[in-house]
Amino acid sequence: MKVALHDSEKHDYPNLALMKLSAWHKAQGDSVEWFSPLVGGYDRVYSAKVFTWGRRDPYLPEGTIYGGTGHDIRATLPDEVEHICPDYSLYDCQQSYGFLTRGCIRRCEGCFVPEKEGGIREHADVEEFARHREVVLMDNNTLASPHGIAQIEKIARLGLKVDFNQGLDARLIDDGIARLLGKLKWIRHTRMACDSPAMIEPIRRAVELLRWHNVNPAQLFCYVLVRDVEEALERVRFLKGLYVVPFAQPYRDKSGAEPTKAQKDFARWCNQKAAYKTCTYDDYKPGMAA
Repeated sequence: MKVALHDSEKHDYPNLALMKLSAWHKAQGDSVEWFSPLVGGYDRVYSAKVFTWGRRDPYLPEGTIYGGTGHDIRATLPDEVEHICPDYSLYDCQQSYGFLTRGCIRRCEGCFVPEKEGGIREHADVEEFARHREVVLMDNNTLASPHGIAQIEKIARLGLKVDFNQGLDARLIDDGIARLLGKLKWIRHTRMACDSPAMIEPIRRAVELLRWHNVNPAQLFCYVLVRDVEEALERVRFLKGLYVVPFAQPYRDKSGAEPTKAQKDFARWCNQKAAYKTCTYDDYKPGMAA
């Protein structure tokens, strides 16, 4: 069978579902390649799309199998594909990717996870997908699961370097969790999220505990959801005072509606560290294009 894979976004991270599909089909003796509208003759085409914005590729043939939140929130991989080690050669990966847990205990506005995955549950052992010394975890709330915490202990024992790419829930970082996180090796950041004023005190407490237990990534890092710009600015000011690096994310609703110009301008200032480190947002605003 001749199989073609289509990544709708080609963003900074490889598409995990496509890597698993590639591994499974190759194990069946099928040939696997990237989709090209100039080639054709495919027996099966898969298209994966993570985000809800952006149009569907008009060159994909009839009968294409679509998956990912951007295409179909209900689509899932069969268990035999879900629990295969990904084909890291597809993107020439130098890191491993996977989920220890699925789902989340929170129901944050605009998040697809409660609808798509439900409550927190055990998913996999890290050794199922770890084939490199660096492992990027895509879990939505690892700390909410006893299995997730047990896997963090295992990662520490194995000496793997780790990145919790979706962030750690600061509300769940107590002294014991901070002590455990202090045993880990980090790829770069320890990530959390400060998406509302209610997160300010949990972040403050988490940062205090992480530093007390010598969590030593290159940076402590916080995602900052931007709805009201002035309110988001207060959270960024707070994070800067803690020497925590903010990353602003302009809010999109579930339809993927375009953020406002003010939200995008604020994110541009916050995320371009040359600007963030040399001027305040009030100083930056007069230089923005109308």
